Amino acid sequence: MDDAREWIEADGLGGFASGPVAGPRTRRSHALLLTATTPPMGRVVLVNGVEAEVATASGTVPLSTQRYAPDVIHPDGWRHIAAFTLSPWPRWTYRLPDGGTIAHEVLVEPDSGETLLRWQRLTGAGSCLLTVRPLLSGRDDHALHHENAAFAFAATARGGNVVWRPYPDMPAIAALTNGTYAHGPEWYRHFLYTAERERGLDDTEDLASPGRFTFDLAAGPAVMILRSGDGVAVRAAAHAERLVTGERARREAVSPLALAAGAYLVDRPGGRTLVAGFPWFTDSGRDTFIALRGLLVATGALAQARAILLAWAGAVSEGMMPNRFPDRGEAPDYNAVDASLWYVVAVHEVLAAHAAAGRPVPEAEAARLADTCATILDGYAAGTRYGIQADADGLLRAGMPGVPLTWMDAKVGDRVVTPRIGKPVEVQALWINALRIGSTRWSPRWRELERRASASFARFVSPSGTLYDVIDADHVPGAVDARMRPNQILAVGGLPFPLLTGAPARAVVEAVEARLLTPLGLRSLDPADPDYRGTCAGGVAERDGACHQGPVWPWLIGPFVAAWLAVRGCSPKAKAEARARFLPPLCAHLEQAGLGHVSEIADGNPPHRPGGCPFQGRSLGELIRLRRMLDIDPV
Repeated sequence: MDDAREWIEADGLGGFASGPVAGPRTRRSHALLLTATTPPMGRVVLVNGVEAEVATASGTVPLSTQRYAPDVIHPDGWRHIAAFTLSPWPRWTYRLPDGGTIAHEVLVEPDSGETLLRWQRLTGAGSCLLTVRPLLSGRDDHALHHENAAFAFAATARGGNVVWRPYPDMPAIAALTNGTYAHGPEWYRHFLYTAERERGLDDTEDLASPGRFTFDLAAGPAVMILRSGDGVAVRAAAHAERLVTGERARREAVSPLALAAGAYLVDRPGGRTLVAGFPWFTDSGRDTFIALRGLLVATGALAQARAILLAWAGAVSEGMMPNRFPDRGEAPDYNAVDASLWYVVAVHEVLAAHAAAGRPVPEAEAARLADTCATILDGYAAGTRYGIQADADGLLRAGMPGVPLTWMDAKVGDRVVTPRIGKPVEVQALWINALRIGSTRWSPRWRELERRASASFARFVSPSGTLYDVIDADHVPGAVDARMRPNQILAVGGLPFPLLTGAPARAVVEAVEARLLTPLGLRSLDPADPDYRGTCAGGVAERDGACHQGPVWPWLIGPFVAAWLAVRGCSPKAKAEARARFLPPLCAHLEQAGLGHVSEIADGNPPHRPGGCPFQGRSLGELIRLRRMLDIDPV
């Protein structure tokens, strides 16, 4: 049973529908109607799934598959799956015992948030009756649902269109159909989600089914449109045809990678943004600005990239960009030293792409972006939160106990797994790049600081030729963290201006290649290190304690290949070798976990089992950027 590969249909608002290819749901976030009530946040699960079966003259056949505790599969609809395709949206073909075939498809229309389910008999004759029972909850996407007396089964029906409001503090749920509804409340108990069990989390829940819909497939396709809110007056079949026609035209006009890239683009109050990944991330400053370079700039979506940077411009505070907007409206978290610097890099690349395309940026927008970058550089130079400030040597010092500020930000309870207090190497690469961008684009006032920082970067070179991960560690002058980590690659590739060239750059690339490179990206720690963790599994504490201590991060493959090419002069021969060597494993991965996407992490040990978030924006963005640097159409 194929439950490791997952599909997703995003709605452009932070919500989505998703699930395994072969059923049964394995995550609490697998659902058919998962809605962001305050886009892109406030996600709630409204419709978890359906029970579906088809009755013909030869008998009744299930089309759905569920898993119940302790580990029971019932029914076994997955056994009847004859084919699956992701294009132009998820579509299953079921083969019935009498030789007939049924197609089932799921699509989510961006922006409306509507999920269309459609069943159609492809071959066969005689009677063919489809029965569908929606399985409802009405819960936070991080929670689980259990049988309770407060659940309201009451339905408002008009023909085949039905509205339920299970809880007063949750959106109503509408099912718009061309079938017949029969009210018949039932509880389905003890669904088991194996991915949650593997993650050490609560893993069972109960779902409510208010009634069942019946459709005559011998008379034509069955349609069910799920959406939050009401709308019982809608003619489902006609509306479904409009959705299908519009989405088919939109999707067939672009490539699969472009469609996947667009899934991360969402609306939020005040403008556009990129979510970091599905199913559990919303937008994050660091991830947004890293992902933007591949998902939007490399694909030519410059207006969207510009809109996001302008929307985030209003969030800068004391020179810092927020790294996270909390889910329930609390104050943003300003706890990342690198997010603001990635913003400056992203602005530079957007402006450079506009210039290369001969498309001037509107003057007012260019001024707003310049002012925001100046606020960041001046704020960091003068000093801001968490001890972030330019030191006397021009390098950027940062950090205080208990607060992880770099992208290696895992915590287990109060323990920061990789504190990296002092002067982390990739932060200096970003800082010097940002200063150089500022001094060459907007003002010479940062030129002297950039000159000092660049000269001081030589302090990172170790006797072996690799770069220290942190110098002046824990703010102790001269103390170093010499662990072999991938962060040093950003001094050679992945940013607009390399800090190392020639033999020193080659030494770094060769060491990273020998000790950290895997087919899916770079390990986060050298396997020879005593703290190396080659897998990322177990409960929350085990996973958080391991994720930056050895597991692979695919987003780092872009900077690595950029560095690998740079030390070979970016020659046609080097690009050909890179295309043959680095791209195939990533392209194969597009079919292995989050279909059409790239995972957040993978095990450091072979066979490098993918893990973490299966749909990760910066991972996909770096694959797209990698294709562009290898002279392949990025999408």
